[in-house]
Amino acid sequence: MSDFHQGGHVATLHNLRINTADDLNRELNAFTATRKVTLILPSLFSELEGDALPNILDELNKVDFINRIVIGLDRADEEQFRYARKFFSRLKADHVVLWNDGPRLRAVDERLKALELSPSEPGKGRNVWFCMGYTIARADSAVVAVHDCDVVTYTAEMLARLIYPVANPTFPYQMSKGFYPRVAEGKLNGRVSRLLVSPIIHAMSKVLGQRDYLDFLADFRYPLAGEFAMRTSILPDMRIPSDWGLEIGLLSEAWRNLSPRSVCQVEVSDRYDHKHQDLSQEDASKGLSRMSVDICKALYRKLAADGTVFSEEIFRSIKATYYRGALDLIETYYNDARMNGLHVDRHSEEAAVEMFASNIMQAGQVFLDNPMETPFIPNWSRVHAADPDIIASLMRAVAEDLEEFPV
Repeated sequence: MSDFHQGGHVATLHNLRINTADDLNRELNAFTATRKVTLILPSLFSELEGDALPNILDELNKVDFINRIVIGLDRADEEQFRYARKFFSRLKADHVVLWNDGPRLRAVDERLKALELSPSEPGKGRNVWFCMGYTIARADSAVVAVHDCDVVTYTAEMLARLIYPVANPTFPYQMSKGFYPRVAEGKLNGRVSRLLVSPIIHAMSKVLGQRDYLDFLADFRYPLAGEFAMRTSILPDMRIPSDWGLEIGLLSEAWRNLSPRSVCQVEVSDRYDHKHQDLSQEDASKGLSRMSVDICKALYRKLAADGTVFSEEIFRSIKATYYRGALDLIETYYNDARMNGLHVDRHSEEAAVEMFASNIMQAGQVFLDNPMETPFIPNWSRVHAADPDIIASLMRAVAEDLEEFPV
């Protein structure tokens, strides 16, 4: 049962287990008769071969409130794109597959590179950005939602609860962010959120002093959730990171562009599990190690943009404060897990905290060594200003791919 807690900066919409999924669907069908919804699915080709995505498609076929599904397909050759077209053809809703590695979309990307507007590196952020551009080009949706393709506990109700706050015309929310417990197979998961994001936000508040931005982030129950929905009108001005700091970057953009009262978080599930990343302690370019560095850099960049001055000494203080606070949290998480019959490996938790502490300094050094770095992908308003034909070219490229490779 939910606890009714409200943090103060963003509204928390709980699941009080009274409305059923059918109740939500009836209301959403009424809302979306005039407020069309687009769902973006950023997908690696490898996810088409996993266990999660087939179930996700089955669940999506249970709902009628989705107007279009835009699938961004990464790491796929021509044969794999053909397979993907057939794989997604089981969807009842209107859908389109963006072949991000195909020659036509690569040609669009080359035009962006010539204007110095191309995403700097491949990844989820780049995938979502191109899907957002396509959605803007179609100009027929009032709401856009995004979620990952590796959720093994996915249900249609998760999507309904995620979309409801921004689809309901009587609500003020421009963005909703999903949250849920990260529990699976008798274990407490969500290490990066529990052991890095929460304690580093508190550490920075202690070292740097009170910051409204940090208070805003601290209100989110699960800031790294990949499930969010937005009013389409805010998409053209969203600048998102191309690296693994996407979720923090989106929250930062919400803080920059929107009133906190127009942002909410919504409880979308009782249980949630997806593909787990390795810690990758030996290779900082992979797994949770790389993710932690990118998240820290995203936090530093935002605070610097708001006038915070960083130095090696400040990063050392943040690391020391973080380390002590994170170790204390391990005890709390252990007790919480134990009381709920779950397992927490204290040794692996402390190893993760030690790696994150090291990466706080590494990210700080990268930040200091590259003061002119521009990691955010330009927003689509700027792209349109630089080349008004780019969005139309993106639509043509996608349409020609679908025509050349029919199901």
